[in-house]
Amino acid sequence: VLLEPFVHQVGGHMSMMKYDEHTVCKPLVSQELSFYESLPLAMRQFTPQYKGVVSVHLKKDSLGNLTLIASPGLQTESCGRLDNAIGDSSVTIWHKRKWAASTGTGSEHTLVKWSHTQLTKTFKDSCPGKMLLRTDLQYRTDSLLEDANRNQPERNSYNPWGLHCHRQHLNRMSSKHNENKLHQFLLLENVVSKYNYPCILDLKMGTRQHGDDASEEKKARQIKKCEQSTSASLGVRVCGMQVYQADTGHFLCKDKYYGRKLSPEGFRQTLRQFLCNGNHLRMDLLEPIILRLKALLSVIRKQSSYRFYSSSLLIIYDGQEHKENTAALDNHLHFQKTNCTTSHGTNHARVDVRMIDFAHTTFKGSKCNHTTYDGPDHGYIFGLENLIKILQNISE
Repeated sequence: VLLEPFVHQVGGHMSMMKYDEHTVCKPLVSQELSFYESLPLAMRQFTPQYKGVVSVHLKKDSLGNLTLIASPGLQTESCGRLDNAIGDSSVTIWHKRKWAASTGTGSEHTLVKWSHTQLTKTFKDSCPGKMLLRTDLQYRTDSLLEDANRNQPERNSYNPWGLHCHRQHLNRMSSKHNENKLHQFLLLENVVSKYNYPCILDLKMGTRQHGDDASEEKKARQIKKCEQSTSASLGVRVCGMQVYQADTGHFLCKDKYYGRKLSPEGFRQTLRQFLCNGNHLRMDLLEPIILRLKALLSVIRKQSSYRFYSSSLLIIYDGQEHKENTAALDNHLHFQKTNCTTSHGTNHARVDVRMIDFAHTTFKGSKCNHTTYDGPDHGYIFGLENLIKILQNISE
């Protein structure tokens, strides 16, 4: 399987790759694997479904372009046989992207073949040096997105953060380049696959971010980041965001550097912005998001010994509004009666809340356990409670 960059990655530093329409994969960390393998039943509805482990190797073509090839169930000795089977497609990092056209019908574009060198060059040209992805970057269509005939496709655009992570990841892997070396990747459910225009808020949860295994230097760095951001005051900070703007047909993107600078008031405004589609505030989403967060809160309160250091919480909804939602805006009372159904109600398909990133999660009985803690994760609970309060204020 040729791995493509996952275009909806809004945060994190590990490169998420698209394995198939419903599955993403990321480099395996044994502590995260241990978490997924012993996941408490009650938490399963709030985490991506774990689908197993896959072997990945790096392939270089004659032009020096790098690609990642996943080989389900592959052992090292059969690596050689892959070369012929893969053929030309391994030259491309992004072979094909399907995009729903603005009409809502699926139309397919074959984009230009993106080589690693092109990708790097384009980033360097468009963002000199360290300025790469700071603060207020808007999603935009890059000159890079041309089809084979040099035509610009319709103005769809990609979240630059995922490409930034992908480029860094390829650089790291290629510096130790060895075609026969197999890297293990975790296969996880793609939690945004059912949305046409996935609006995603990535929140770093808790008042402490460093894992038990962090070096003194890293620990000091993480403590400082928490103190200087809303992690200390609210127990939650913005780590990344993309929100579809119906008025322009673009996604608005924010990255972790933007999130770190926010004051508590700025955090509230950003939460509001996440629910605004460029025309109006999506009032219809507030109640289902709050209900889902409350359900998660009651599950987390019951998990003794778990510490979710450095993990994130995703809030997701579809930027494409359904006709019945706009009617609900006119009649808020009616909305409260009909849309506060139990979590099995249809309205809950429109929002999702998922915990991700468990590389530093520790719990009693974990294979990589460093410290055993008692009781629930109070830092995480503090963040969830504040998040619910802020959303309730917006709703009121």
